[in-house]
Amino acid sequence: MEKGIHSTEYHLRFQDTLVGAQMLFVAFGALVLVPLLTGLDPNVALFTAGAGTLLFQLITRGKVPVFLASSFAFIAPIIYGVKTWGIPATLCGLAAAGVVYVIFSLVILWRGSKILERILPPVVVGPVIMVIGLILAPVAVNMALGKTGDGSAVLVPEKTALVVSMISLATTILISLLGRGMIRLIPILCGIVVGYLLSIPLGLVSFEPVVKAPWFDVPHFVFPQWNWQAVLFIAPVAIAPAIEHFGDILAIGSVTGKDYLKDPGIHRTLLGDGLATSLAAFLGGPPNTTYSEVTGAVALIKIFNPAIMTIASCCAILLAFVGKLGALLQTIPVPVMGGILILLFGAITVVGLNTLVRAGEDLMEPRNMAIVALVVVFGIGGMAFSAGEFTIKGIGLAGICGVLLNLVLPERRA
Repeated sequence: MEKGIHSTEYHLRFQDTLVGAQMLFVAFGALVLVPLLTGLDPNVALFTAGAGTLLFQLITRGKVPVFLASSFAFIAPIIYGVKTWGIPATLCGLAAAGVVYVIFSLVILWRGSKILERILPPVVVGPVIMVIGLILAPVAVNMALGKTGDGSAVLVPEKTALVVSMISLATTILISLLGRGMIRLIPILCGIVVGYLLSIPLGLVSFEPVVKAPWFDVPHFVFPQWNWQAVLFIAPVAIAPAIEHFGDILAIGSVTGKDYLKDPGIHRTLLGDGLATSLAAFLGGPPNTTYSEVTGAVALIKIFNPAIMTIASCCAILLAFVGKLGALLQTIPVPVMGGILILLFGAITVVGLNTLVRAGEDLMEPRNMAIVALVVVFGIGGMAFSAGEFTIKGIGLAGICGVLLNLVLPERRA
């Protein structure tokens, strides 16, 4: 009898391990996509996703079954930051973005969540999210055409690149529309795999780096370097994902039937997300955010135990030390990424539009029109404000502009 009990306990533990690994599989495609696009190390991103999720669980007392990993909202500022100031300075800005989350968390603890709704209404958040997607559009198109993100060099012949990128794009769309069960939750990963397999016979993939890479390798951690310009440029970007955090927590709450806004509290979940983002930046990884793909997987398999995410986190940390995995990921051809990014960046823009639509705001009302118009044009048009060494432009300027206009422009009189 005693032997039977031990066998059952082992089976349960083994089953939990498989479920946890499956959660990482669901998040994997999106998790590694951000570092591959921005020049960061994918193995570091795996490590910081795992470590960030564990930190989030510690702060939220292990009550919320979510997995934290690379945030798409920061792709544009990371690409610009790495090109302009280098990786260490960009990481300083990303760490500051995590501090913005922490500040929001403290404000909510002090005044309640309604205060953020007054400071950051949909008429501000919606266009900021749109700018994040639209400012990246040229990068996606250039990569789909076989060029570098800035279009300065051709890496793959255009006709070949178009075939690979459009098939990768079509696969991603079809899986998201027609996929069933767990497959439907990994359209990005499916698009990458199909595009990669197609690229091999076309001669776009070289396995030499994989052969040379060691099986065990410590992730190449990079530490931040202080840079005020990077802080001013990147920190305001946190406005949009911080607001989206509310939606993510509501979504997982609707799946599990629990009110996480009250227990452990939205201030704790936002604090956990912010500290996980700063932790990632201090090690050289991209900012973290809660993954809706994993929430979908939780809803599908109906296992709501947050400990599953602990197992997923440990799996991510272990994979971070597999050198050949990082080398393999870096052999993914540019057109494969470009095809998927056309959909991804467009989807970010649609999320911003949907934020405005759901709010039911009259965008032709002069106050709303002024806010949306200036945020979008300043963000996409390249407007910049300088003061000595400090310059703010792009998404950062768009976010600050939206907040200030919402605070200073008078409401329309009845």
